[in-house]
Amino acid sequence: MSHGKTGGLSAGLVVGALGVVFGDVGTSPLYALRTVFADSHLDPADLGNILGVLSLIFWSILLIVAVKYVLIVLKADNEGEGGVLALTQLTVHSADRRLIAVLSFIGLAGCSLFFGDGVITPAISVLSAVEGLEIVAPDLEHAVIPIAAVVLLGLFSVQKRGTDTIGKAFGPIMIIWFTTLAVLGVRSIVQNPEVLVAVNPLYAISLVQTHFVLSLTIFGAVFLCVTGGEALYADLGHFGRPAISWAWFIGVLPALLLNYFGQGALLLREPDALKNPFYLLAPQEVILPLVLLSTAATVIASQAVISGVFSICRQCQLLGYLPRMRIVHSSESSIGQVYLPSVNWALCICTLILVAGFQSSDALAGAYGIGVSITMVIDSVLMLSLLWTMRKGVNVAQMVVLGLVLIIELLFVLGNSAKITSGGWFPLIFGLALLTAMRTWQRGRSELAKRTSREDYTPHKFQELLESTRPVTVPRTAVFLSSDRTLLPRTLVRNVKYNGVIHAQTVVLNLQTAPVPRVLRGSTTRSEMLMPGLYRIWAQVGFMETPDVPKLLRDAQRTWKDLDLHDVTYFLGRDDIVLTNQGNLPLWRKRLFAFMSRNSAFAGTHFGLEASKVVESGAQVEL
Repeated sequence: MSHGKTGGLSAGLVVGALGVVFGDVGTSPLYALRTVFADSHLDPADLGNILGVLSLIFWSILLIVAVKYVLIVLKADNEGEGGVLALTQLTVHSADRRLIAVLSFIGLAGCSLFFGDGVITPAISVLSAVEGLEIVAPDLEHAVIPIAAVVLLGLFSVQKRGTDTIGKAFGPIMIIWFTTLAVLGVRSIVQNPEVLVAVNPLYAISLVQTHFVLSLTIFGAVFLCVTGGEALYADLGHFGRPAISWAWFIGVLPALLLNYFGQGALLLREPDALKNPFYLLAPQEVILPLVLLSTAATVIASQAVISGVFSICRQCQLLGYLPRMRIVHSSESSIGQVYLPSVNWALCICTLILVAGFQSSDALAGAYGIGVSITMVIDSVLMLSLLWTMRKGVNVAQMVVLGLVLIIELLFVLGNSAKITSGGWFPLIFGLALLTAMRTWQRGRSELAKRTSREDYTPHKFQELLESTRPVTVPRTAVFLSSDRTLLPRTLVRNVKYNGVIHAQTVVLNLQTAPVPRVLRGSTTRSEMLMPGLYRIWAQVGFMETPDVPKLLRDAQRTWKDLDLHDVTYFLGRDDIVLTNQGNLPLWRKRLFAFMSRNSAFAGTHFGLEASKVVESGAQVEL
């Protein structure tokens, strides 16, 4: 089912994956078990409640993270890349035409909700760790918010160093973290080994039957133990499937289960430990070092989602769902490792606002579940659709397992829907706002293309224009960028019609984004001579690649030896949008589109051009 390279396996990649990919799901023991009992008001002194909750946690982690994501979804890579948008492109590519629009919309909705996850995860993770100070020194309760804010500022400040550097730094810390989880869990389990019977799913079923009225609330809280599973897939392109799989099964999964069962064993002995069962697993004298380690781990926990947001944001931009943004490649060896400054600081500001507004990890838990659970449902729906449309080689067992997982995830969504009034509204509104922006940009570009279609010129029509206007030929080479495969760019036509000039050598470069992360070397460019001195070059780039226009021109020069690239001027279009009441878009959407267009990044930087060689031209266009 793999659709491309999934990366190799090395100790460095496994350690890097531990440092970036598993932080989110790996720090859920800090708050998950406590939240289940707090939200559902279950009696922590009741043996059946403890074993039932542990059984739900055990099977949720096993089915959703281990089976669904690690064993099934990670295999559905799109040329080595993962994430809901990559999965959407895979699904759309093989889907029935009637379903393409629906599947694309579902994928965009998943992207929007994942971005919301990128805001909430750093806030809840860091807060839950810093709150451990209240156990060591209750007088420091007032300092929790300022300390969390400083930690978050530090996290977002180091993003420019790239996930490769961050992974190398964070990996060893996470090895210590997961080792600590396992040791604390084993230390508690040996005192009450009977807690291990909770691996029997009958305890989970019994809990649901006994507390049927509270079952959805219980499901909504248990879901916290699997948050971060979706980030595994989003970060696939950074480390590859083998490294992620090995790190999960050898280190992360055993450590998580041991710690959760250790917390359950602690509750069997001391029900009052529910106030913070994670920290109370440790002896009093090591709680402060554990708080420091937990804080470091939660900072790292945020990294998985932040890296995933960068990757998916870049994919959205290249597929035409978002305007141009500045992209910095943070690794010379991995094209998938990118840093988007504007996205990074927008996430930082939103996260700080959340921390200031919600004040505690318990309050944020209500906001955390609903968006992530819907994202997981979307992943399952897209994956089932992909398996179904593959026809040949369909793995019925995988479809059955995914169907079962989908039912469980829908229960999680229903359970989390009860939290909408207590914070769950935030990711929904945040996701809706982003979805609206992406759909507005997509529809606005389409409407703009219709409005400017009267300026569309085919090569034949352009030849007639040249004959009728007889423009002055000026020296040097001009390159005009175009997104249309058959028509000439409006900037070229306007240059002839209004300025009365044409360059001695004119190149029309048509750039298309392919529905794959990367295009194979050697199959990126094709070219033709439309008329003496006028060339057209078609070039494809993957949705994980940043177009390098000078390199594409050098590739074409191998075919056209007389093409002079020593003195090149690049012409880019940037129209001024004038709003009207005409057309299919409502006025508020037009205003939003115009705002996004004005604030998009300089196109020359996006295409790898020197600013001194770029000329921007445009006209007023009514929308």
